[in-house]
Amino acid sequence: MTPIDLRAALRSTFRRALRLENRRAAVRPGRLERIPRFESKILGNARELVVYLPPGYEEHEDRRYPVLYMHDGQNLFDSDRAFIPGQHWRLREAADEAIGAEGAEPVIIVGIDHAGPARIDEYTPTRDPKKNAGGRAPDHARMVIEEIKPLIDSRYRTLPAAADTAVGGSSLGGLDALYLAMRHPNVFARVAVMSPSVWWHDRVILKEVEGFAGEPRPRAWLDAGVREGAEALRDVRALRDLMLRRGWNEADLLFREERRGDHSERAWAARARPMLEFLFPPRRL
Repeated sequence: MTPIDLRAALRSTFRRALRLENRRAAVRPGRLERIPRFESKILGNARELVVYLPPGYEEHEDRRYPVLYMHDGQNLFDSDRAFIPGQHWRLREAADEAIGAEGAEPVIIVGIDHAGPARIDEYTPTRDPKKNAGGRAPDHARMVIEEIKPLIDSRYRTLPAAADTAVGGSSLGGLDALYLAMRHPNVFARVAVMSPSVWWHDRVILKEVEGFAGEPRPRAWLDAGVREGAEALRDVRALRDLMLRRGWNEADLLFREERRGDHSERAWAARARPMLEFLFPPRRL
């Protein structure tokens, strides 16, 4: 082989290697479907549902998927619908990256919009007389379990058992997610509790955890940001300590404090991928 031929062969090999590396680096995207006006008879209102379908959903017609139901759907996928426009969770991208890197198994994610002014009532388990608000979390749970979940299970190829079903949220949504997992462990065996509003109604959620007697305990991601303030950190640490006393261990409870984290969609977006990877680790066949 002449020097010219050798250089040409090396260039060809380099180009093939570069194309292969680019293919490896490319992240296959999932896609979003919207149910623009889901009407709840239980709550007497309507909201949008946004459904993330993982990469390969169309190709693998015999495969079924676990499901994560997430509160505050406006903030998850859409920049223009987020609480602060431009600051959303980028949850689609986080899921694409986690699945593409085989850090998480493919999962369907259902973003459930909150109901605007009714949010504080629907996401809180008790009515707080001091705030003259709250207490419709039991009805909200019924909506998710009796209306939304059957719709999703009938329309998509889900794994409907509790072992493959999670619920999650942040702030009041995190409070409500934990409440759902405590009250309905036969439906939700995994839960994402991000910057939860433990403070609600004199920290009533601690009583829920104290009285929890379900088996097995839901696999739980729990977090907070240091910049959320001393009281918020105190509350979430108290929740962590109580969960450990009630039987959770390091295998089924991951607690994370973010030194730079505040109470914002941007902060939760930064934790979305590791949350997915903890709740939905790849299945070992």
